[in-house]
Amino acid sequence: MSDPATTAGTVEIPAEGGYRIDPEHSTISFVTRHVFGLAPVRGTFSLAEGHIEVAEPLSASSARATIPAASVDTRNAARDTTVRSAQYLDAENHPHIGFVSTGLSHGDGGWVLNGELTVRGVTRPLAVRVERASAGGGTLRLRASAEVDRYAFGITAMKGMTGRRLTMTLAVTAVRSPE
Repeated sequence: MSDPATTAGTVEIPAEGGYRIDPEHSTISFVTRHVFGLAPVRGTFSLAEGHIEVAEPLSASSARATIPAASVDTRNAARDTTVRSAQYLDAENHPHIGFVSTGLSHGDGGWVLNGELTVRGVTRPLAVRVERASAGGGTLRLRASAEVDRYAFGITAMKGMTGRRLTMTLAVTAVRSPE
């Protein structure tokens, strides 16, 4: 494996091994638009659990995460209730949003964690751009982003009034798992 201190841009390659994502020190935030694209809506999701496996070769590394669908928080109770409803996330029947990686690649644009996102029982590809990574003292910290098209998951309610795409930002802290 590459020396853990080796960097590629702002991405420090961590030591091989398993890392448990710490939900208390990780955030998933998003921004979208509403009212015909005029007003931004910002919000967050909680993270239930997740795991990152750093492998050799690095392209064989993997990640998975589980997000409670009902954890959406836009600081507007009425909006959050609507987003949790069958009209959008259908959190009662689909309580979890899941991500499982399918590969890690490096190109001109930097590191990309390719995977599959499952929302409302529908699974679609998702490319997560790793923007920053640092490792030290058994802790891995990552910042990444992705764009999610809600229509791809069959969530098409209120076209025009609700933004089609969400820009997701992930700030993840993971702790080295015992061998």
